[in-house]
Amino acid sequence: MPAYRYEALDAEGKSASGIVEADSTKAARSQLRARSLVPLAVMPVAAASAIDAEVSPRFGRRVFSNTALAVWTRQLAGLVGSGLPLERALTALADEAEDERQRDLVAHLRSEVNGGATFARALASAPREFDDVYRAVVAAGEQSGALGTVLERLAEDLEQRQLLRGKLVGAMLYPAIVSVIAIVIVGFLVTYVVPQVAQVFTSSKRALPALTVAMLAISGFVRQWGWAVALALGVLGALYAAARRNEAFRERTDAAFLRLPLAGRLARGYNAARFGGTLAMLSGAGVPILKALQAAAETLGNRAMRADALDALTQVREGAPLASALAAKKRFPGLLAMFARLGEQTGQLPTMLQRASSQLSAEVQRRALAVATILEPVLVVVMGGVVLLIVLAVLLPIIQINTWVK
Repeated sequence: MPAYRYEALDAEGKSASGIVEADSTKAARSQLRARSLVPLAVMPVAAASAIDAEVSPRFGRRVFSNTALAVWTRQLAGLVGSGLPLERALTALADEAEDERQRDLVAHLRSEVNGGATFARALASAPREFDDVYRAVVAAGEQSGALGTVLERLAEDLEQRQLLRGKLVGAMLYPAIVSVIAIVIVGFLVTYVVPQVAQVFTSSKRALPALTVAMLAISGFVRQWGWAVALALGVLGALYAAARRNEAFRERTDAAFLRLPLAGRLARGYNAARFGGTLAMLSGAGVPILKALQAAAETLGNRAMRADALDALTQVREGAPLASALAAKKRFPGLLAMFARLGEQTGQLPTMLQRASSQLSAEVQRRALAVATILEPVLVVVMGGVVLLIVLAVLLPIIQINTWVK
């Protein structure tokens, strides 16, 4: 039964809004009048969502954040796993949703399911919220009759993915903050403090120390041409972002990024862990291996590794073993191909792929923490060295004046 969002007035003239299920808009208005409400606006939930998307297609935010989607999936898995029918589970989640947009979306999914659509097809009506991997896992769960179990796996995968991303962000957050603060402090010293202090000594018409002269030259350049440098960097950044929209250029730049000593290894490990985990979840849920490979490849943010995964898909479609296809792609860590080979030999491919994903995730976390641990003192030392040079540039003329006085 379709769901409708309404705005109405009660007997006291107060505004009221909510969602009502009815066969038609006319029936929805009749239900509201039966509740002593005067309907002002009644529209289908799906239509309302489409209008919201049309108003702000570019700047509109998703209904579910990554964390909220994992929590919602866990809640739905618990309800379905306990034996509650899917329709009643969606009704309970819609009633408990605190955010109006979430409530509307879940009500729309419930109306689609009530209308006879499968849950996967209902999710396909909101592709921005539920990606191809999510829908493929749900479809496999519905076909196998183990939707609750599959939703549990999906929730675990979403949570593990969030955990890995959170640890990487946390490891790099402190160095990033220190870098920003250092740039701000040095910029303030160079553009304001140094000229103010050095102005006292330039009137003496005596030769200043070389360090002071160099610092004054840098300060003058920044004050006069700093805006031009910032503008040029902004233009270059915009041109680079525009060029990244070209798939061939993006693939080349992503491939070059993978060759970097530290960041490249982290990117390889992170993408491989995500690819292996997604492939393990899909194959474990009963998704055919070719479809699972296609969906897992689409989750890769690095275009070069995505191209390798799609090429591996072509080889598997032609009859090659998965392990051999992955081993031929040097951008993927050898650990992934090794565990895939063991999984194919033992008939436990999903389990082995999940182990490979777990090991790769642990390795990425270890490397990220190690890099962050090294960067922290290096950044502090570099910042201290730059500030020391600025202080010396100011103090040297004072020392020189004392020598002249003597």
